Amino acid sequence: MSGVRWRRIASQIGRSVTVWAVATLTMLVLAGILPDFRLRSADGDSATDIAVTAAFGAGAFGLLSALVWPLLVRLLLLVPALVLGLLVFFLNGALLLVALRITPVERGTAAWETAIVVAAVMSAVASATGAALAVRDDAAYRRRLYRLADRRRRSAPPVPATPGTVFLQLDGVGHDVLLQAVDQGLMPTVARWLGTHDAVLPHSHRLTPWRTDWSSQTGASQLGILHGNNHDVPAFRWYEKDRREVMVCNRPSSAVELQQRAARYAGHPGLLADDGASRGNLFSGGADEQALVLSIAARRRSRETRSRSGYFAYFSDPANAVRTALSFAAEVAREIGQSTRARWSKQLPRVSRGGLYPFVRAFATVVERDVVVSAVMGDLLAGRTSVYADLVAYDEVAHHSGPTSRDAEKVLQRLDRSLALIEHVAAHAPRPYRIVVLSDHGQSPGETFRSRYGLTLGDLVRAGCGLPVPRRARRTRSGAEARAAVRAALHRPVEEGSEQHRPTRASEPVVLASGNLGLVSFPDVPHRMTKEEIDARHPALLPTLANHPGIGFLLVRSERRGGVVLGAHGAEVPLDELDDRPGPLAAFGPGAADAVRRTHSFPHTADIMVNSSHDPVDGEVLAFEEQIGSHGGLGGAQSRPFLLSPVALSAPVAAGEELAGAEQVHHVLRRWLEESDASHLPADPRRERAA
Repeated sequence: MSGVRWRRIASQIGRSVTVWAVATLTMLVLAGILPDFRLRSADGDSATDIAVTAAFGAGAFGLLSALVWPLLVRLLLLVPALVLGLLVFFLNGALLLVALRITPVERGTAAWETAIVVAAVMSAVASATGAALAVRDDAAYRRRLYRLADRRRRSAPPVPATPGTVFLQLDGVGHDVLLQAVDQGLMPTVARWLGTHDAVLPHSHRLTPWRTDWSSQTGASQLGILHGNNHDVPAFRWYEKDRREVMVCNRPSSAVELQQRAARYAGHPGLLADDGASRGNLFSGGADEQALVLSIAARRRSRETRSRSGYFAYFSDPANAVRTALSFAAEVAREIGQSTRARWSKQLPRVSRGGLYPFVRAFATVVERDVVVSAVMGDLLAGRTSVYADLVAYDEVAHHSGPTSRDAEKVLQRLDRSLALIEHVAAHAPRPYRIVVLSDHGQSPGETFRSRYGLTLGDLVRAGCGLPVPRRARRTRSGAEARAAVRAALHRPVEEGSEQHRPTRASEPVVLASGNLGLVSFPDVPHRMTKEEIDARHPALLPTLANHPGIGFLLVRSERRGGVVLGAHGAEVPLDELDDRPGPLAAFGPGAADAVRRTHSFPHTADIMVNSSHDPVDGEVLAFEEQIGSHGGLGGAQSRPFLLSPVALSAPVAAGEELAGAEQVHHVLRRWLEESDASHLPADPRRERAA
């Protein structure tokens, strides 16, 4: 055995002994502090006996954590991740009680609740000690990260020397929000890459804004970015008449269907098809290595729970599990405190943040982040060619607290630390890596449609159709005006109990919301209804919607004029005339007409597409969902995400050109993989045809 290997073994033994000693001291300290935790018999023991008990207990707990914990986590992979996070404390406490029972001296005892506390503290201390001892040993550091991420490739071929690429998606972070965070010093890593605060060091990255499609949300954007095609994704949720089904982008069954459609349309499996990894995404991108990917969560495979392999990789280390669980609990408490402060200070706009939301937020900002970052680190150290990971923390918090709120700023700070950690790990990888950071959309601020007008979009549609609406909605000005419009259109009063003009339950409209984008479909009509058909059936509906102050414009299909955009005061502009006279789209800026025309061409576009009003001065929109930071339609920062790329890569677009649409972003990322000569992707038929 070589001297180098002997030194490595000796170093590992030294670190293990040190961690054991620190764990023993921690147990002794806790025994002196906690009344229900003791390391001696009832009639008393000497200091030596107590120390021996602590040493045996700490050693047994460490061995059980290393041997039994991974098996427990694998057995619990079928448990929802949120529940698993809460079980961590109890499982760790149970291991400590077992450790105290199996020690030869059999003198240690602890109450259940005390065992949970002791186990949590000991795991955290052991993790911190091990990390501190390994931080100056690059080889040990790499081995530790491999173990945490479970990415060791035992029989992998040699890693090429050509650069790999990691794509990190900061979900919902708009271009302007990123710049503001850099200016405020919230994201020093991004500032260093851009050379913003250092005139001596050259910048390593360039920042490019890009424009989303009309459907400015993760489903449409990520499908286009990863698979090169997001055709027929009109919103986050929509009704498909031919399938009689509501499609929802973050529903596993819908994600599977959307990914299959995109692959057929694009003619290739995706961006990550050659030695790629997909982490925390809605779609796989064609990657062979997938963890926490929604589009495989609904599939039954021989490798069961494959989509949760990232959880096993991370939680198989009990110290990781305890640290994340503690952070999870702290985040729940933080959200409760922040929402209480917002309520007491009567902060406006404000939405409800009770129920399960504190736990949902903690999962997105702590558990998902920790697991995904750990998986990415393992991918880098394994030398994968390409990695695409989605960090959803900011988007979740900004929906409920606001895009520029203090709560959201704190999340941006933590995301920047994740970028710094990944950059540090990339320096230890077996091949060079280029780090590309991008977002899928931004978020636009504003109060909700319901809080401003006292009724939902669904209420307004029902009122415009002459259908019963809740009493609270009837009493609002919008509800009264809508009902008056119905009476005027029918030239007679519509009484509450009248059934003469009321559709059957099966023909009532399906009204869905995606941020500030609304979709109205009539399920009993098998085709996309025309304006003329809608007017004949519900003569007051389109005027009621188009003239409402909270609605910016409508898109409908006309038998005579094709697609038309409707606005207030009878405005009606055919799609082919929008470039010359944008009409209701004028407030939504350049690119709005192209986005609307493209959505009109989709097979599953709703009978009526409704976009909320938009104030171009303050960038506010009115969400049809209960969100004060929203995205999904046109208007404001939601349509302006960013692409942060190394200057070593070619410019995304030529000077003076605009990067428009998620599909174009896909072609840019694909070009960068080809430039590195590290990815032999199958040819993209659409690019060949374009050439």
